[in-house]
Amino acid sequence: MTNDTAAAATALPLAPGDWALDPLHSAVNFTIRHLGIAKVRGRFASVRAELYVGETAADVRVSASVDLASIDTGNPDRDAHVRASDLLDVEKRPTMTYRSTRVYGEGEDWTMEGELTIGDVTRPVSLAVEFGGLVDVPMNGARHAGFEATGEIRRTDFGLDFAPGLLGDVVKIQLDMQFVEPKAD
Repeated sequence: MTNDTAAAATALPLAPGDWALDPLHSAVNFTIRHLGIAKVRGRFASVRAELYVGETAADVRVSASVDLASIDTGNPDRDAHVRASDLLDVEKRPTMTYRSTRVYGEGEDWTMEGELTIGDVTRPVSLAVEFGGLVDVPMNGARHAGFEATGEIRRTDFGLDFAPGLLGDVVKIQLDMQFVEPKAD
């Protein structure tokens, strides 16, 4: 059995079912180079995500949708420009979506392969996923699972080629996500 096959067949520490996103404790962050000398950091404030956990990693499915107009770089003028037609063009491309196609790994370190769609362009994107663990929240007794996923995309792969040299091509992604365990029947 290969390592990928063994990991796919390994039982998961998460209860099977549909886990709900905890949006108050989740974030979609990014970093891009400006002028090749500095980094601009930002986030998207509006995200929806679904996590389905099956019996093994082979049964795990993740999907997410990000409202591109919810971009926040800490500068309202810059955000307005990024939303405009020469960059994200949120009128034509209101959302960015991700759908997993494969999850594998073990322990705290996992890989999620999937497809990212921005506008009418879909490309494969692989994310390194760190499982942060499980905890029962004292206020309501709900069990939360934490994950950090990191990866990068090239904006030109998605037709976002405004201002080469002014903006870097590589966009680094960091997702900090919490999901709430499904209630037992």
